[in-house]
Amino acid sequence: MPNAKATGENAGPDTNRRREKPRRRKPRKASPKSLENAALYYLKRFSSSEENLRRVMMRRVERSARAHGTDREEAAAWVDELVARLARAGLVDDRRYAEGRVHALHARGTSVRVITARLREKGVRAEIIGEAIAALRDEQPDAELEAAIRFARRRRIGPFRIKPPVERQREKDLAALARAGFDYGTAMKVADAETEDELREE
Repeated sequence: MPNAKATGENAGPDTNRRREKPRRRKPRKASPKSLENAALYYLKRFSSSEENLRRVMMRRVERSARAHGTDREEAAAWVDELVARLARAGLVDDRRYAEGRVHALHARGTSVRVITARLREKGVRAEIIGEAIAALRDEQPDAELEAAIRFARRRRIGPFRIKPPVERQREKDLAALARAGFDYGTAMKVADAETEDELREE
């Protein structure tokens, strides 16, 4: 005889309700005040460029437009005014953002080429990116090599390899460094080094 529990014959309305997927909450209707609150909350959690913040707020506008019929052009004007006001107040600053991201990404072993691409994706202007990269190189003349060393250490390649090298290991290491945006000279120096001290020799 089938088990009543297995067949669900005794399942009550409470059980059925628990099985239902929770309904997705309707997006909040966009207004100048709600967008300002959302922007300030976002900036408390994340650093941001002006353009990135604009994109984040415009995604909220788009959800509001679909759910509530919000006028997209009017709301876009709200967003533009909001971002400009926050920039004037110093709460969003592309130069400060670029400098912070350059240092953070470099510390993780990211090449200048990839750092530049990521900042461009966030809408940071080319001259600001250039200034931030130049400041890094002033602080660390061997910044690109240092980033490559950190990348190699994280990926366990070159002199940081733990396992014995496999066939065509050098070519694989060079390819990994190239994909990470490092130039051939830097990649070759890392791939051919036997020790980290050798990498840091003048």
